[in-house]
Amino acid sequence: MAAERSTADILDAAVHVREAARSATTGATGVDTVLAALSEVMAYDHASLARWDPLRRRHTTLAGTYPDDATAYIETRLHHDPVFPVLRGPDRGGLWMRDVPRRLLAASPGFQEVLSPLGIEDGVAQCLFAADGRYVGMLNVSTCAPVRTTDPARAVVTLLTEALSAAVGSRACPPPEEAAAPDPARGALRPGGLSPRELQVLAELTTGRTNREIAERLYITPRTVGTHIEHILAKLDLPNRAAAAARAAAWGIEPSC
Repeated sequence: MAAERSTADILDAAVHVREAARSATTGATGVDTVLAALSEVMAYDHASLARWDPLRRRHTTLAGTYPDDATAYIETRLHHDPVFPVLRGPDRGGLWMRDVPRRLLAASPGFQEVLSPLGIEDGVAQCLFAADGRYVGMLNVSTCAPVRTTDPARAVVTLLTEALSAAVGSRACPPPEEAAAPDPARGALRPGGLSPRELQVLAELTTGRTNREIAERLYITPRTVGTHIEHILAKLDLPNRAAAAARAAAWGIEPSC
């Protein structure tokens, strides 16, 4: 068994993780370098960084070492797991397996069907959020050996979330012109018959932003935003923008960046 790392060693390793995350954010290196650096903060058997795709309503793994079935669970089923609302709760701190109530683990398909068969003894799942509060993805780290993760390592993982969020979130936002481009093949599937731009505006309404703020984000004028909102309300037969925001939330529509 490897010698337990000192607090100084863990802090030095955390600096390397931040550097790797900064490099990944700019695209100079891949996200896999972030996970490699993280292994010096805490030893793990499996780990992954995944971004959240709000349009497809699923995670996409950017780098990871989990087996295929575990990766598939993270990407397509984790956000339906009973543990997930706890992860995305108001505290937004990492959830370590040893801290999860046994009853919750017993109700979790992710633990019962995926982690337990892998012999996972401990680990952490950490939701990642952008500076504006958007959920952008998740860090998952798992260990098979019952090794005690030191308090400094646990604290450092939490402190690194801003850097990890930037590395993951930088890959979650397409350029405005790409996000606005219509897709004829999907046109019939657009909810309510809304145009691609109207869907963008509808998504922005879920954040409570003003017309001017939406205009700045979508590179259009406030007057144009107002016109789009009028069309949205008419097409969806809704009385006001609050009702439109509620409809968007019910459909799972969120701003893509």
